[in-house]
Amino acid sequence: MEKKKERKGNNEELVVDSSVVVKWFLNEQDSDIALVIRNEFATNQLKLIVPTLIFYEVMNALRFSRRFGEEDLAVASRSLSRYQFEVWRPIGVLLELSAKLSVKKNLSLYDACYVALADRKRAKLITEDREILEKFPDTGYPLSSFHKVNPAIGSFEN
Repeated sequence: MEKKKERKGNNEELVVDSSVVVKWFLNEQDSDIALVIRNEFATNQLKLIVPTLIFYEVMNALRFSRRFGEEDLAVASRSLSRYQFEVWRPIGVLLELSAKLSVKKNLSLYDACYVALADRKRAKLITEDREILEKFPDTGYPLSSFHKVNPAIGSFEN
């Protein structure tokens, strides 16, 4: 009988939005923290959960950053496609919850989708989106709140 491969670290699940993932490709404020999250994800120390729309949002941000040409975008798209995110399609209950949150908090449906996904998964949402952070303080956490406790595990400080 084969043993199941165990993941390293604390297996914390996080929802990340495009404001975090874009920092994997662009050198911006707190990109170093975003890269820690990416590295922990890539080494199975964190599980990252995203809605399908993140791929379009990240690529659009890179496209309009004025730092990526056609070939650079192609390389970035291939790189982004290789990450083993847990990807959720915003349909059914997730779409319904997104719509309700959007109306209730006067937030774009795109942004509400990330909040709804975090609520459904009972996970923290890591974002640099000030509107999400202000309107959903119990769900959204700024990227800067992710700190290293030791080389294997990340934690949050409020």
